[in-house]
Amino acid sequence: MNGDVAVVGGGLAGLVAATRLAERGADVTLYERRPAIGGRVRTERVDGFTLDRGFQVVFTSYPAVASELDSDALDLRRFAPGATICRPGSRSVLSDPLRDPRGSFASLRNDEISFSDKLRTLALRYDLAKRDEGDFFAGRDASIREYLRDWGFDDDYVSNFVEPFYGGITLDRTLSTSKAVFEYTFRAMSRGAIGVPAAGMAALPRALADRAAAADVAIETGEAVESVRIAGQGRIPFRTGRGDAEGATVGLADGSTGEFDAVVVAVGPPEARRLTGIESIPTEGVPNVTGWYALPAGESFETGRRILLNAAAESPNAVVPMSEVAPEYAPDDRALLAATFLGDDALDRDADALRTDVRDALESWYPGRDFGGLETVDVHRIPFAQFAQPPGVHADLPDPDDPEGPVVLAGDYTEWSSIQGALESGQKAARAAGEYL
Repeated sequence: MNGDVAVVGGGLAGLVAATRLAERGADVTLYERRPAIGGRVRTERVDGFTLDRGFQVVFTSYPAVASELDSDALDLRRFAPGATICRPGSRSVLSDPLRDPRGSFASLRNDEISFSDKLRTLALRYDLAKRDEGDFFAGRDASIREYLRDWGFDDDYVSNFVEPFYGGITLDRTLSTSKAVFEYTFRAMSRGAIGVPAAGMAALPRALADRAAAADVAIETGEAVESVRIAGQGRIPFRTGRGDAEGATVGLADGSTGEFDAVVVAVGPPEARRLTGIESIPTEGVPNVTGWYALPAGESFETGRRILLNAAAESPNAVVPMSEVAPEYAPDDRALLAATFLGDDALDRDADALRTDVRDALESWYPGRDFGGLETVDVHRIPFAQFAQPPGVHADLPDPDDPEGPVVLAGDYTEWSSIQGALESGQKAARAAGEYL
């Protein structure tokens, strides 16, 4: 494959597209407006703590994770299967008896969930295991709540477990998200583990960037792209090595331009719509607030490496024992927790109010223990953490080759909002861009 390609955006999708094109022989330049690659998958260090940009995890059974990343090299720290359902004066484990036999007894004793719903969960797992990969986002859609009602799950199962657990995955505790997201992720969890790299989630884009550099991708950070213009459309025609042919011009913020045989637009949804004019790119975002908290030096915190779900209230939605799962996230004598808050209202609440909610929840779940020394390390407020995924949205998402001319799209908004969606979209964008080379 010969030709020059520009990739606009250095998130997961852009890095995959750039690498795959370069490995097939294209000359690829990747432009990223931030000082570092990663897109929405970023990690920072604050006072010795490792903080991801919002609570994120790796699903080891995602097909694109297996094909694009080396899980062993990521040095993943895995959560225990299941979660702990919490309410004032009560904590009860709900685990996967097939993946966590030692947690089976505690799960059987869990009276938050009826025995019939535990059996129904196993039946659902069996049903989803038989499904083909391409079936999940096809056919009739419904909300997660409607889907679970059709399966016959009790309201207690939905409110005590699914609302807070899938509130963390879809950022939507109302369960109005497409059932396809529930089905796909439910099967993924039954097939593999969820975890975080020992060095933080930024290990994912770093690994992809290393592979891109090895393929001779030129990565230009701190370079914002202002426009993408197509030749032969009353804009800027030019000649390529193939003779007279359609191409595209990338205009940078500093006024300079570059001419390419193909362009992959791999920026976030609002910016992708601005650059390409494709109106089917979703621009309604779902917010997330993640608070990072540390216990006083010497105080431990153990949950059995399970997420704590708030079954009694919505703030916080869940509390995650980050340093118990990944000790590298905190100094040796400190315990680091992450708490997730959902909805637009959380974006406007001050850090002290959020910390108070977390402290009060923990003290109610652990009677007799004082969490007054809980310290706020940082709070991440992310107005556009995912694009909204109501029922039916996936049928209307753009295809990679929807833009006119040699311009293709790469981003989870062409698949579904997830790391799997981002990586897979990069693979498809590389194939689509290759048609112009």
